[in-house]
Amino acid sequence: MAQIHFLGTGTSTGVPQVGCTCEVCRSADPHDHRLRTSALVETDGGARILIDCGPDFRQQMLATPPFRPLDAVLITHEHYDHVGGIDDLRPYSAYGEVNIYAEPHCSKELRERLPYCFVEHKYPGVPNISLHDINPGEPFTVAGEQIVPVRVMHGRLPIVGFRLGRLGYITDMSQMPDESLALLQGIDLLVINALRRKPHPSHQSLDQALAVAARIGARRTYFIHMSHEMGLHEATCAELPSGTVLAYDGLTLTY
Repeated sequence: MAQIHFLGTGTSTGVPQVGCTCEVCRSADPHDHRLRTSALVETDGGARILIDCGPDFRQQMLATPPFRPLDAVLITHEHYDHVGGIDDLRPYSAYGEVNIYAEPHCSKELRERLPYCFVEHKYPGVPNISLHDINPGEPFTVAGEQIVPVRVMHGRLPIVGFRLGRLGYITDMSQMPDESLALLQGIDLLVINALRRKPHPSHQSLDQALAVAARIGARRTYFIHMSHEMGLHEATCAELPSGTVLAYDGLTLTY
């Protein structure tokens, strides 16, 4: 059986948010403590695939033993809370090249932000990274696992989610084209962003996420990329329809 490990489920500021004294940021419930959103997928065939590599990556992986190679790192988009930990892939270079898959414009951003990783003569110890371009709707294979990039919109920015077998993973989405909806039909587990209760210009609200989840029709839906404005984990989960749940850091699901 495949598994997904939720390394982080929070938005770009994380929860608690620095300087905030709301009830969520003051909560003693560990389910209300959210690092920046990222996940580690272990496929039926044993491949280990990281989805996004944000600034909390080192902390997340220290809490997620054992230390084993990563077969791929999938990048949804270039915003810092999703790529700020790429330099911390250094230890995984002990196993050889770390293969990162991203859209061409995102790869260009990574080359500009981390130029020392892509020069001909690298400084000893820098991450050994290999960038691979991907395109929405065009499947590619990693360690025998077919992965389908799925186009979604993050405000005006085109980004990607991913389908990995029975799993659909979408973050930072505000809108989904109909052709992308079709690519996610028949999944068992949907992981999708829900920032807060009130609308936002570039992220789904909880109501919007619930509506998209209903259209996709997965057996189980878990929400990610949540801000402190979502409300307390326990109270919010109690309000959600059957089959929909707020994910939390450290949660592992089998699908």
